[in-house]
Amino acid sequence: MKLNADLSLRASLNINQLEWESSPSVGVQRLRLEADDDSPPVERVTTIVRFAPKSSFAGHVHPGGEEFLVLEGTFSDQHANYPKGYYVRNPKGTGHAPHSDEGCTIIVKLWQMHPDDKQQLAINTNDESLWASNSETGDVLSLFNADYETVEMLRWYKNMQFNNLNFDAGVEYFVINGSFSDDTDTYTEGSWLRLPGGSKQNIQINEDCLVLRKTNHLLEPVIYE
Repeated sequence: MKLNADLSLRASLNINQLEWESSPSVGVQRLRLEADDDSPPVERVTTIVRFAPKSSFAGHVHPGGEEFLVLEGTFSDQHANYPKGYYVRNPKGTGHAPHSDEGCTIIVKLWQMHPDDKQQLAINTNDESLWASNSETGDVLSLFNADYETVEMLRWYKNMQFNNLNFDAGVEYFVINGSFSDDTDTYTEGSWLRLPGGSKQNIQINEDCLVLRKTNHLLEPVIYE
């Protein structure tokens, strides 16, 4: 399946306008945001995954790495419990057996982790001591930073404006709550937006919002054969 697979093109959708589809595991559903999985076992995907209470997914290894943020509930595996707000990176070759006692929803990216990335981490984005505040640019929590990729959580406040932003190596957003606009569209809670390398953007914050943003990863995207 290919969906928003051309990384040289703008892509945007809102998960609230999509239909849930079943996964191979009972009680686990998903919404696809982007997919390029026509050459198994490589399955480069970004999805929203929803676990019903007491549901689980069979134990497995991630040959291309895994990155996820818990949007609702508590996600668990044999390593730990990750409540809402946890950001987790599992490098290529790591594995786990996920489940959720209370149910949960996560946004997850597979087969998109750089081969040199060996860092396994779990960050509680609810920990205010990790955030840096700026009255002009809003609050920022750095989640991961390397030459090939930067991941941040951003808190923007109503009426803020950011003009002439340049993203030479692309940018990707997921709106956790709130709303912002650019010259093309308005992005509300549940919106996913990807702009290719070389993009420029003017942003207006319509209401306080919380955004997951990834940059510097699309000019030379990770490709597994």
